[in-house]
Amino acid sequence: MSAPGLPDFLIIGAMKSGTTTLQVQLEAQPGIFMTTPKEPNFFSDDPVYAQGMDWYRGLFAAAAPGDLKGEASTHYTKLPTYPETIARMAAVLASPRLVYVIRDPVERALSQYLHEWSRGSLGHDPVAAFEATPELIAYSRYPMQIEPYIDRFGAGNVLLTSLEQITSDPEGELGRIGVHIGAGQALSWKPELGAQNVSRDRIRVLPFHRLLVANPVARALRRGLVPKAVRQRIRNSRLRDERPQLPPDLRRRLEETFAPDAARLAELFPDFPALARSYPFLA
Repeated sequence: MSAPGLPDFLIIGAMKSGTTTLQVQLEAQPGIFMTTPKEPNFFSDDPVYAQGMDWYRGLFAAAAPGDLKGEASTHYTKLPTYPETIARMAAVLASPRLVYVIRDPVERALSQYLHEWSRGSLGHDPVAAFEATPELIAYSRYPMQIEPYIDRFGAGNVLLTSLEQITSDPEGELGRIGVHIGAGQALSWKPELGAQNVSRDRIRVLPFHRLLVANPVARALRRGLVPKAVRQRIRNSRLRDERPQLPPDLRRRLEETFAPDAARLAELFPDFPALARSYPFLA
């Protein structure tokens, strides 16, 4: 067990790899407590870390005596964006049990890009977006993200799993995770909870839509104040972009970039049998 008020285990990423689904499944198990919010990002984000250890301990205050306590923050495997994460974690957690969830690195990067595109943060051209946003690739370089944790906390404290393996064998993989985090009983997958935080076909939400369409006060006023042609243009703006697709050349370049990582992960995690599922382009 951890020190009082601190987590016993952490799900440390990767972003867009099914961590929310795993968090919900663990939270539904007796004897396991997960934080609200799901992603405190305490050790990574400077403004959150500045709130101090008392704030962080407070996230676990509702845990029952004897509960395994955990949190799930994908910012913890976002190097080089958050370089202080591991040092901060090691300063207060001597031997945390860490769970790292990966997925096909190309699909993970694409999912992150679509997430940012749907928010209006990145443009419709994926080639330009990937060139301008190196973290789309960096967060899928799984050995680069996880080796510093192995170096600091030891290989025995780090469990690798994958979205593909959880999807293929949810009950078995949840059981393997339960053993790693120290659950005192067998864990049972609850299919009725479904997949969480699943990316839908993205509709780009633009500022004018938020102002004049989604706002409930504006809805009551806009018909009399906003010309019909303007309202129609705003409505159409949500659909002006088709969901972007990766051009074949860009996909091929990404596959070539990520291919060496599969061999390195196999060296780091020789007991994980399902690695090939996350690198189907190597088959």
